[in-house]
Amino acid sequence: MATSVVHRFLRLLHGVAPWRSSLHHREITALSQSLQPLWKLPFRAFRTDARKVHTAPARTTFLLRPLPILLATGGGYAGYRQYEKYRERELEKLGLEIPPKLAGHWEVALYKSVPTRLLSRAWGRLNQVELPHWLRRPVYSLYIWTFGVNMKEAAVEDLHHYRNLSEFFRRKLKPQARPVCGLHSVISPSDGKILNFGQVKNCEVEQVKGVTYSLESFLGPRTYTEDLPFPPGGSLHRRAASCDSFKNQLVTREGNELYHCVIYLAPGDYHCFHSPTDWTVSHRRHFPGSLMSVNPGMARWIKELFCHNERVVLTGDWKHGFFSLTAVGATNVGSIRIYFDRDLHTNSPRHSKGSYNDFSFVTHTNREGVPMRKGEHLGEFNLGSTIVLIFEAPKDFNFQLKTGQKIRFGEALGSL
Repeated sequence: MATSVVHRFLRLLHGVAPWRSSLHHREITALSQSLQPLWKLPFRAFRTDARKVHTAPARTTFLLRPLPILLATGGGYAGYRQYEKYRERELEKLGLEIPPKLAGHWEVALYKSVPTRLLSRAWGRLNQVELPHWLRRPVYSLYIWTFGVNMKEAAVEDLHHYRNLSEFFRRKLKPQARPVCGLHSVISPSDGKILNFGQVKNCEVEQVKGVTYSLESFLGPRTYTEDLPFPPGGSLHRRAASCDSFKNQLVTREGNELYHCVIYLAPGDYHCFHSPTDWTVSHRRHFPGSLMSVNPGMARWIKELFCHNERVVLTGDWKHGFFSLTAVGATNVGSIRIYFDRDLHTNSPRHSKGSYNDFSFVTHTNREGVPMRKGEHLGEFNLGSTIVLIFEAPKDFNFQLKTGQKIRFGEALGSL
């Protein structure tokens, strides 16, 4: 079929009189030779309702592949989220208050299905790998440039000193880099950003403005046991007569109120945390859980984010009554270390979903617990995360903060 079409075309060139006078014989011969390869070209015919159409076979066939589709869908969704964040920032500049758009149950469930605990353990092991001496400076310099780390504050500025990423993340500061404020009763336990603070009005505490978490779900019941599913008996409300009764259990002195403060540690911040006041730690409660990101954007998106994530709750007393400090884990921050608690192991491969375990520092030989001085080293993260303070104080306690401000360890949070 293909050869007959070419032959007809050549006969047309040689047979039409007007063309003979205008085309030279050599030109026609050259054209014939150039069309010779078309004779051997395979053609594939397919029938339409009107006529037969001849097409060359496609060398490649488009196939629906799952990975490109997932990448395109995920990239589109991420781009949409970034656009939403940009629009919110622009509206905030105009002074307009934007109500938060919370994630749906299916979105939270989908996020929690990601194996963040496994990924965090893999990241932790990668951090322990010793880097070659020649590779340390470029790797650490890239991290410093990306997250704005101030190495002039580090006790050891030489990047070759840190054998692996874990040592670099847990670097110590120079003694004079963070002076501890002695004039105020409560100081910042870490470097970070103030997400929220204020008086606890009810059992729903704001993690950021407009997005709350349950105080009782976050701290757990006030009855301490060694290892119980959480919540015991299926629902915390079965164990507490009302939300106010749980709050009243925390406020131990008449005339006091309950206060809270949320501090977010970015990846570039100093990763150790210290005692925010003079107090005595009597109890530790460890909640194994998810390891979702706790950056401010996620905190505005997921309600009760801190209750979903793995966390270590330290509770005790200070001069005005109840005091607690909670270290919240996050993606790639499964490792939470408390210096005086050698029995604590976070991000374990096996754990009971929705459980917690208690440990008391009050023993027959130690009737008080673990005394902590203001500014004393308390623990560390492997990467940035969140510290939540919940404590009681007299009604005239005042925070000296602004939401969104950057703060450093040792600076004042508030005082009477």
